[in-house]
Amino acid sequence: MSTALLSTADELHARVRHGRRAVVMTMGALHEGHATLIRAAREAAGPDGEVVVTVFVNPLQFGAGEDLDRYPRTLDADLKLAEQAGADAVFAPSVDEVYPGGEPQVRVSAGPMGERLEGASRPGHFDGMLTVVAKLLHLTRPDAALFGQKDAQQLALIRRMVRDLDFGVEIVAVPTVREEDGLALSSRNRYLSPGERRTALALSRALFAGRDRHAAQEALRARAREVPSTQARAEALSAIGESRAAADAHAVATAAPGGPAAVRAAARQVLDEAARFDPPLRLDYLALVDPADFTEIGDDFTGEAVLAVAARVGTTRLIDNLPLTFGAAS
Repeated sequence: MSTALLSTADELHARVRHGRRAVVMTMGALHEGHATLIRAAREAAGPDGEVVVTVFVNPLQFGAGEDLDRYPRTLDADLKLAEQAGADAVFAPSVDEVYPGGEPQVRVSAGPMGERLEGASRPGHFDGMLTVVAKLLHLTRPDAALFGQKDAQQLALIRRMVRDLDFGVEIVAVPTVREEDGLALSSRNRYLSPGERRTALALSRALFAGRDRHAAQEALRARAREVPSTQARAEALSAIGESRAAADAHAVATAAPGGPAAVRAAARQVLDEAARFDPPLRLDYLALVDPADFTEIGDDFTGEAVLAVAARVGTTRLIDNLPLTFGAAS
């Protein structure tokens, strides 16, 4: 299969469509994480459908002092990777094509959710992101659009925009792709020196520590629920040691701090240690939030949550997250 390279909306609209169209939006510098998205889009489109990959470095998403000029442009390599992953077309428009006449006067506002976490660290970022996603959805006219879970707040905001503004497109989330050492794949990883990369691994280790602490607490509580309900049953089970095991589990589950506070503490410990590394990790935020609005969850929270972290290592800013479930659904 030969992947078409398109640079104008007219070229894209002139393509004859058969079946579903699935789009993957990128800023280029494609890696295996993007390839995973493209392969998922191929499945979503079906054998008779079409996969379109957009490559556009959106200036509206970059604030003062951020790396717009430094951001890698590797279109030839991007086209090759997209073709190998199963894309039918790469749409790589110029800034003038996307924003004719200059920066748009009318933009999409991310609202209160866009002012938290990443939005607080990068004011205006999500307004710029939603504006270009809205434009690219109109330009590509897909049936489905696929986004990675690594950018969890971005994904949540896109879903909200599509729902609130009736875009009529299916938004599909694809799990985060990690390198063998656990670091989440990112175009910015290439900026890390060997020493900085070793420090950067603290992001994923912190998330895994929080996840493991949560899993251990849930396992203890599940075991505690098996404590014999009557004295007679307890005495009968004591012969094989079950009552002692259940009592131990109950004691640990009751005494040990659990829930969201324990998850935050376990992750924070890893990040605090990394702050003393050479080079150090400079934490931006660690948050355990409700994905519906990205507000911090309380200790009595039940349901789906996101453990998210952002930090700088050297001059490179990295983000990562993991989904967790609290309560009976666990």
